Amino acid sequence: MNEELEVSAAGAGKIMLVGIGPGSVDHMTQRARAAIAEADVVIGYVTYIKLVADLIEGKEIIRKSMTEELDRAVSALEAARAGKKVALISSGDAGVYGMAGPTYEVLFQAGWTPDDPVAVEIIPGASALNSCAALVGAPLTHDFCAISLSDLLTPWPTIARRLDAVAMADFVVALYNPKSGRRTRQILEAQRLFLRHRRPDTPVAIVKSAYRRRENIVFTTLDSMAEADIGMLSTVLIGNSNTFVRHGLMVTPRGYANKYDMEEGGATREGERAGRSLSTGLLGWLETLQAEHAAGDSIDTLAARHRLPADYIRDTLAEPVEIEMAAAEEGEA
Repeated sequence: MNEELEVSAAGAGKIMLVGIGPGSVDHMTQRARAAIAEADVVIGYVTYIKLVADLIEGKEIIRKSMTEELDRAVSALEAARAGKKVALISSGDAGVYGMAGPTYEVLFQAGWTPDDPVAVEIIPGASALNSCAALVGAPLTHDFCAISLSDLLTPWPTIARRLDAVAMADFVVALYNPKSGRRTRQILEAQRLFLRHRRPDTPVAIVKSAYRRRENIVFTTLDSMAEADIGMLSTVLIGNSNTFVRHGLMVTPRGYANKYDMEEGGATREGERAGRSLSTGLLGWLETLQAEHAAGDSIDTLAARHRLPADYIRDTLAEPVEIEMAAAEEGEA
């Protein structure tokens, strides 16, 4: 990697990290299309270059393979140092398993700072989890996270710990890079870890090539998901304990039914107040915890019941609830 790249006499150029979304031009942002239009050079993985073929006629094109991310970033910096505007494209969003991270690493190693003549702009796009969710319903309406099953750069124990933690914590989870020709066991291990904490009939949606020519959607369940056709172009969406599938749509409730009676026109349930935390929210839970402890339940018993660390329960019990309640009541007044 050349750390002494010089700015050309024509002046420095610009690197635009462009998220092109799921792949169809209809789902690209206006800014993404404009950035590609104004670029002198377009750099990207060969498949992504094909997705924007209609927008890059007459431009200098640099195609790279799947494992040449750092080379893409180096090429972008070299072109920008030569005074060119560069569109370095990523599918989805450039900052979500995309080229933004590797590019900044290359820039920093080359001595680049935000005051450098070479300007850098990140242009966001819809990531795979957004695109796939839109096709299957509303699975991400509550807390969710994304985990890549690719162990090319991340140790498997790290990935496994993350899978186990989010499965236990009841997140809706989007699995990126779930399987490839050589990586076939990772999805099986992920399934095994999730089944430690989730029901076998937990809804799962598998979306392949969202908004592209070979788009394919499969609804299945956690205990059967590994039997489905899954590849590198697939995103696997695993629901939480409340996610359901109805009329071919996967939905994760936000929790309104906990506070409002949906069958009674949205009337507030007994013990709840509109616009306020649930009765089982933090303050309500603190009161319950104090009462359970006062009744003789040990810290270890409470930790197991609420599936929380014992030291957290101990520290929480040491905090006076009265101060929290007084502050809440003052705020409401």
